[in-house]
Amino acid sequence: MALYRVHLHVARSDQYPDGSSECGYEFIVPLDGDMQLDPEAWKNHKEDCTVHRFWKGEDDLRGHLRHVGKGWKFDYDKSDDEDDELLFKLDRHKLAEGEYVSITESDGEMHTFRVVAVRPYP
Repeated sequence: MALYRVHLHVARSDQYPDGSSECGYEFIVPLDGDMQLDPEAWKNHKEDCTVHRFWKGEDDLRGHLRHVGKGWKFDYDKSDDEDDELLFKLDRHKLAEGEYVSITESDGEMHTFRVVAVRPYP
């Protein structure tokens, strides 16, 4: 198991016909040899698993990757679930360059993101 910094950009959609490098996420996550999330390793690195959300025209958000039930979320405020963003089947996706991840934002809108970089985290 190793920690990685994963960088996502919003993928092509009706709202973003060419995708956008100005909207996305950068987060730290433990990945196994198949580049999939390692939930057991996450337990030992919860505080290291941070997220930075950047979106053109909006304030940046910073929080943590959290495990909830069988799923995963980005949590920006532990005392408030209203701002949480759910990651669609993160436990089943490879986090490798060129792959895609869907995130349901706090307003209920789901966006698809392209993995543009995955680098070892020191």
